[in-house]
Amino acid sequence: MRTVVFDLDGTLADTSGDLIEAANACFRGMGAGDILDPARDAGTAFRGGRAMLTLGMERLGRADDRAEVDRQYPVLLEAYEASIDVHTILYPGAMEAVEALKRADYKVAVCTNKPEGLARLLMARMGVLEAFEALIGADTLPVRKPDPEPLREAVRRAGGDLSRSLLVGDTVTDRETSRAAGVPSVLVTFGPDGDGVAALEPEALIGHYDELRDVVRGLIG
Repeated sequence: MRTVVFDLDGTLADTSGDLIEAANACFRGMGAGDILDPARDAGTAFRGGRAMLTLGMERLGRADDRAEVDRQYPVLLEAYEASIDVHTILYPGAMEAVEALKRADYKVAVCTNKPEGLARLLMARMGVLEAFEALIGADTLPVRKPDPEPLREAVRRAGGDLSRSLLVGDTVTDRETSRAAGVPSVLVTFGPDGDGVAALEPEALIGHYDELRDVVRGLIG
């Protein structure tokens, strides 16, 4: 079966607002106030909790304080879980594109570097969890993207064929994952990096999910 695997944060949904708020909850708890900005720091949010904490610590003049990042990380996860879907929105046309692929007999799956439990919670809250045949998170396997195994496992669990699959993502991590797995990548230009993802030389770029079906057909039939 032909399979389309999606990244979650920055690809299917703009989760940056809730991620930034969770990080700022940590900084408020430290007495530093809101250090990160939802608009300016969205790109860092999509690189994960530790990246946000590290950036905030740099702005506080504590760039080398890895111990504090480690202490705050579980606090961030707890804050994020408690308010995981306050600001998060699906990108326009995302689920319409997913459903169109399913009607055309493609399998669909999610492969994310968000912890699996949080990914499942968020997708369930948004009402889209059941639309996908498989979900692989950062801690589902012993390795995470850009190691290719999570992508391969997502395809396997969806009942697909890796040789007829591709990855839709938004970052260099997704590009490296697809390259390592030997499958095409489609990168979105509506994420925080915008048209800058073209420099990663994916097999295709899309600026709106309306374009996805034709791009997928051109790449894997």
